[in-house]
Amino acid sequence: MFNDLFSNPDSARNLLVVSYIVASAFFILSLSGLSNPETSRRGNLFGIIGMSIAFVATAVFRVNDYGILIAVIIPAVIIGAVLAARVAMTSMPELVAILHSFVGVAAVLVGYGSYLQPNKLAGAEKSIHEIEVFVGVFIGAITFTGSIVAFGKLRALISSKPLMLPGRHLLNLVMMLVCIGLGYQFMNNPNGLTPLLIMTAIAGVIGVHLVAAIGGGDMPVVVSMLNSYSGWAAAAAGFMLSNDLLIVTGALVGSSGAILSAIMCKAMNRSFISVIAGGFGTTGGTAPAEGTQPEGEVTPISVEETVHLLTEARHVIIVPGYGMAVAQAQHAVAEITKLLRKRGIEVRFGIHPVAGRLPGHMNVLLAEAKVPYDIVLEMDEINEDFPETDVALIIGANDTVNPAALDDPNSPIAGMPVLEVWKAQFSIVMKRGMASGYAGVENPLFFKENNRMLFGDAKKNVDAILAQLIDSKK
Repeated sequence: MFNDLFSNPDSARNLLVVSYIVASAFFILSLSGLSNPETSRRGNLFGIIGMSIAFVATAVFRVNDYGILIAVIIPAVIIGAVLAARVAMTSMPELVAILHSFVGVAAVLVGYGSYLQPNKLAGAEKSIHEIEVFVGVFIGAITFTGSIVAFGKLRALISSKPLMLPGRHLLNLVMMLVCIGLGYQFMNNPNGLTPLLIMTAIAGVIGVHLVAAIGGGDMPVVVSMLNSYSGWAAAAAGFMLSNDLLIVTGALVGSSGAILSAIMCKAMNRSFISVIAGGFGTTGGTAPAEGTQPEGEVTPISVEETVHLLTEARHVIIVPGYGMAVAQAQHAVAEITKLLRKRGIEVRFGIHPVAGRLPGHMNVLLAEAKVPYDIVLEMDEINEDFPETDVALIIGANDTVNPAALDDPNSPIAGMPVLEVWKAQFSIVMKRGMASGYAGVENPLFFKENNRMLFGDAKKNVDAILAQLIDSKK
């Protein structure tokens, strides 16, 4: 019975289609689950099940040489597992960026393989196939090189300063028009390999320039946009391979990435189109000349004084940032939260949509430390509570708590919604020094009368606070 089922082309095709439909349903359930921290684990499980079904179905019904498949898959699985296991949460943004580059280069290679493979297409079918190849290679090349640049910036191998070339938007437009012209030549040339190669090189330059022109403060949006690009590249590869599941999956990833990018742009008061076009962000690490420079004196605070303020408070809001991720202080912060709550103190977390270098970065760190989901609130949910808050404890955040976004119309981050921590009775900022944040903008919060600066390594200070809280219970 099973032999007949698999040997019959129509039956095999029907089983493959059904498998792809089931896998697509699991991918949709996965995206739905990942939209909420409480269901994210289930969402990941659905994604794993969907991908397993897709892989097995494709291997059974569409692969002829299992030797080659095994020779490729096994080393890839080993390398991927080892690298993923060794990557710390602080390096997750770089890992995501480099994985996007793999999707891009895969789309490029699939495009060339599909074009060079002999086929009997003619007329409209041939034209449609060539358009699929050209567009797929174009998107893939942009995704590949753009992701490499994003990886370099996140890894600090490349400066976070935006590359502001004269007439950069005109340069992008010219390169796009040249690619369109090459597409016309590709479609009307019996040997279109040369136009395709030239277009690939130009698209690679476009990818480099688009991401290089975006400053460090906008990198979370860049990672999200590259996620969208990788999805569309996968969809294009699906068209070239006539693989319905790859088309659906790519469209899901591409559209969800674009929606997330739009949400993040709104949270940063950025224009979605402008961020895609590049050229936003500040000079990374230096205060912009056009913004008003903060004035006043900084008031330092000790660990002992911090513990006193925390234990005397009734309402505490903790605002984590990338500094907490770098210090890997999330577990100690979770223990501090537990001890303060046992004392009857209300402790909640305020999360900015672009905190860290990756969408949801802080939520993942806190979930890893087993902080209860119900006390981790988004900026819009918690901002109005700061005036009734006794202590706002900022751990490694900078740009997302900068009052210049609201008070200084000349600031590069003017109009960006921020967590209004300065409205609390006291705000305590944990920071190594007075350097500006990743966006390169000075922070007037440090000089406010009700603000205190707890200088030093965040992990050491958090551990010291935790130790004193434990001692005070004895």
